[in-house]
Amino acid sequence: MKKVYGSAAEALDGVLFDGMLIAAGGFGLCGIPELLIAGIRDAGTQNLTVASNNAGVDDFGLGILLQTRQIKKMMASYVGENAEFMRQYLSGELELEFNPQGTLAERMRAGGCGIPGFYTKTGVGTVIAEGKDVKSWNGQDYILEEGIFADLSIVKAWKADETGNLVFRKAARNFNPPAAMCGKVCIVEVEEIVPVGSLDPDKIHLPGVYVHRIIQGDHEKRIEQRTVRKREEA
Repeated sequence: MKKVYGSAAEALDGVLFDGMLIAAGGFGLCGIPELLIAGIRDAGTQNLTVASNNAGVDDFGLGILLQTRQIKKMMASYVGENAEFMRQYLSGELELEFNPQGTLAERMRAGGCGIPGFYTKTGVGTVIAEGKDVKSWNGQDYILEEGIFADLSIVKAWKADETGNLVFRKAARNFNPPAAMCGKVCIVEVEEIVPVGSLDPDKIHLPGVYVHRIIQGDHEKRIEQRTVRKREEA
């Protein structure tokens, strides 16, 4: 099965459709699938629901899909750093489903494992629990959260072999693995594709069984919040 494609446009061909649910990896601007996001923008796919930790910044990451009004709903745990996100939400242009961060990650992982739902204490007694089933165990309440089964997963990894075995680098190993797991189709962009057999099996973070298509490319790697101090004089 061929998994390596020449570009984001080629990898996305035949996969995108209006109204689809996309699970996107990354945390802030770390480990985001920027090439695939740009490919979705260029394809013009509309009315998207996107499950992701956040929506990037105004002009980068998922923020560019907000600028083009291609996202109708975000399923996210953090909405800071993006003024356009705030503007669209407060004006009623964008639907928002808040998730506690761990709950969102577990919803993705659960979907990837074929688990339709799970109970958690996180969110009990808050607006997160409104409209959700509540059960008690040992005198404590738990709310039902549903697994996420996405039409498409878009993720960013450091290395892949040609069968799709993935290695993530440091903090980029955040939402990427669970996001990759929960999509009916998973497309991965990587910095390097290596021959089959060259990756140490003990160092593989996600097996290729979850991965359908791979692209290699150059990445901008922006810093979301650059904080520096003045140079101390000698």
